[in-house]
This record gives sequence, C-alpha cells and structure tokens, in this order.
Amino acid sequence: MTTTKPPLTTRDIRVRRAIQVALWLPALILAVLAFAGYLTVNPVQTAIQRTGQIAIVLLALSFASSPVKWVTGWHFLSFLRKTFGLYAFYYAVIHVILFSVVDYGLDIGLLAGALTARPFIIVGLIVFIILLAMAVTSNRPAKARLGKNWKRLHRLVYIAAPLAGLHFAWALKGDLFRLSGNIFWPAVYLTVVIVLLVLRIPAVRNRLSSIKPGVNKTGAV
Repeated sequence: MTTTKPPLTTRDIRVRRAIQVALWLPALILAVLAFAGYLTVNPVQTAIQRTGQIAIVLLALSFASSPVKWVTGWHFLSFLRKTFGLYAFYYAVIHVILFSVVDYGLDIGLLAGALTARPFIIVGLIVFIILLAMAVTSNRPAKARLGKNWKRLHRLVYIAAPLAGLHFAWALKGDLFRLSGNIFWPAVYLTVVIVLLVLRIPAVRNRLSSIKPGVNKTGAV
C-alpha cells in the first residue's frame, strides 16, 4: 500500500530553503577561519575532522527524520530527510577531498599505505560509497528505473549510520569495545542511531502508531 504525500505548504518551502542555506554555514565558517589563519596549528587536519563530524551529524538528522515524522505527523520532514542526507554526502565529499587531495596529495602509494595501516579509513570509505550510491539515485528518474531495488539500496543507510559511528570513534583513537579513549561523542551518536534503529522495528513502530495517530505504518526508508 502506498500513501500520497501531502503537498508542501509555503511555510514548509521556506523552512526547507532556510535550512539549506544554514547547512552551508559550517563550511563557510571553516573556510573563513582557514584563510584567516585561525583554524588551529594544523588547519588541514582540523578541517578534515570537522567536515567528517558535520557529515555524521547530518546523517543522523536524516536518519531521525522518519521516526520524528511518525510521532509528530510533520510531513515536511520527508523532504528534509532527503536534504539532510544529500548535505551529509556533500560534506563527506569535502571530507574525502581534504583527506586524499589536500593532505595526501592524491598520492596513490601513500593512500594505499594509509588504508592498510588504518582500518578506520576503510570503514569510512565504505560509508562514503554507500552515501554516494544513495546520492546519485536520490532523483525521481533513478527511483523509477530501480523500482523496488531503490528502497533496498537506500536501506543501506542502516549499515552506513552505525559504521559512521565506528569510523568516528576509531578516527579519535577511541575503542568502543573496551570503552577506552576518546569515545564520548561517538558513543552518543551510536546511542542515537541504535534508538532510531529500534524505532524502525515493525512491532515498535506499530506500538507508536497505537499511541500516536500520526505514525506512518507503511514505514519509510
């Protein structure tokens, strides 16, 4: 059974546009600080870390949009889910460019060595490939062409979201399994992701539906 999404109101359109503009502000601030020489003593490393963190936050916001919509009935969140997801990809692209081109000079040998020596980079690469696949198929022609496979492809976010938390923790030299090192924010992120995954379990979603009439029983990706 499919449901027809209600049209966006003028307020919804304005909110979405304002959010799209606001989502570029972190990149603008980073650029200004970098050119002004105020981005710490290691500006490249700081920019790599912050763009990655922004991408992870936006991925979490995209991941949270459907459960929040089910509970609140705010249909415009369906459109913001896509916006947050695409901007998570945009910041991931900047993150990868800063790492591979600016930091490593696109040296294949050095990059191959980094992949071998640092497993968190491999995890990050997997997340990036998933985000890339989702971004290039986020348009209507791709959705029509892929059919049922479109939803299967976009459900890879269920893998990408927790892997992003693992990449985040390892990049900070934290050990989530031993609860050691700098893991506070990665642990917060993963806790949020786990809660959002639980909310997607049909039994839990149906329970929410019985409490809150605005819950969408069909379950969006």
